[in-house]
Amino acid sequence: MKISEMNWAQVEAYLKTDDRAILPLGCTEQHSKLSLSVDSILAEKVSVDAAEPLGIPVFPVLPYGITPYFLAYPGTISLKVETYALILRDILTCVKRHGFRKVLIVNGHGGNQPAQSVAAEWQADNQEVAVKFHNWWNAPKTFAKVQEIDPVASHASWMENFPWTRLKGEVQPTQQKPMIDLSRLRWLGPEGVRAYLGDGNFGGYYERPDEEMLALWEVGVAETRALLEGPWA
Repeated sequence: MKISEMNWAQVEAYLKTDDRAILPLGCTEQHSKLSLSVDSILAEKVSVDAAEPLGIPVFPVLPYGITPYFLAYPGTISLKVETYALILRDILTCVKRHGFRKVLIVNGHGGNQPAQSVAAEWQADNQEVAVKFHNWWNAPKTFAKVQEIDPVASHASWMENFPWTRLKGEVQPTQQKPMIDLSRLRWLGPEGVRAYLGDGNFGGYYERPDEEMLALWEVGVAETRALLEGPWA
């Protein structure tokens, strides 16, 4: 149930029987040869797939996040932390006003981590609303599945290369890229990051067989759905 495919009366009717909702958080940033919207695509799709059998509405993904280190890659958009915090607080306040009392935030971008603190701070001021924060890609079961398939995986590598994040006509390299030094990356500005990363992949193969990717996706969806079904204390 996507909010974008509902009208206000349908949302009002839903709220008479349930008060759960999902808010996906994404980003618009370089992902090597994959879509600039990888994080948004994955956060929204895992939310929709998890919520569909439960009939829980999913709000449109927030497509911009915090990614200043990739600004030397054209197409990347980064919000300031304070801007992002204000946007997230405003969204949660509106969701509360309409009667939602259980909100699962499904985050698809590591740079959005400040959102978890913002959500906790907002919940402390709005204790009638329960907010869960879920980094879907590195949640325990999902990340364990990644490690089972191939432990060499990171940003823009095979672990983000699903049928729905690929671009038509783009051919992926066949080699396994050596992992970068993340500690070195943290000291570099945008231009230095691009010079160090090159195509943008942090390390690992660029793609793996679809059967492995779909098996990984099933784990991610199930782990996300469990949070919707689980306790909301």
